[in-house]
Amino acid sequence: MVLLPRADKPESPAMRISARTEYGCIAMLELAEQYGSEKPVRIRRIAERHGVPPRFLVQILLQLKGAGLVESVRGAAGGYRLIVPPDEVSLGRVMGIVDTGSAADEHLTAARSDSPTVKVLTDAWREVTNAQRAMLDRIKLADLIERSRAHTEQMYHI
Repeated sequence: MVLLPRADKPESPAMRISARTEYGCIAMLELAEQYGSEKPVRIRRIAERHGVPPRFLVQILLQLKGAGLVESVRGAAGGYRLIVPPDEVSLGRVMGIVDTGSAADEHLTAARSDSPTVKVLTDAWREVTNAQRAMLDRIKLADLIERSRAHTEQMYHI
């Protein structure tokens, strides 16, 4: 008899990502795949491929434009283009732009005590958060595009 993990109880806690952050990363990966192309990527294409609300995507892309990562192209064939090479843009950078404020406003502990136990736990949570940020800063869009292409190739070989 083989015991499978219960679907309602994951084996390990997953990193919590806001919808805004996920949508921003999806949009950036779509733009990164077309990096160097003269043809911009339309918001509608991203929204339809990934089930992202277009209005939400417009707001996110405007943030990324304001941060100097993307440019918008007007007109009937308009859309957005990545203007920074994909190997220079990390997930951490995208997340920092798109989800500004949420991480900073989040408390590391619900406890309000100044006890040594709470202080030690708070320090541990902070260490984990810093390690997570460092890891996200090492993951570049170019790396994820490469992984995605490898998955696509594997799907065709099955």
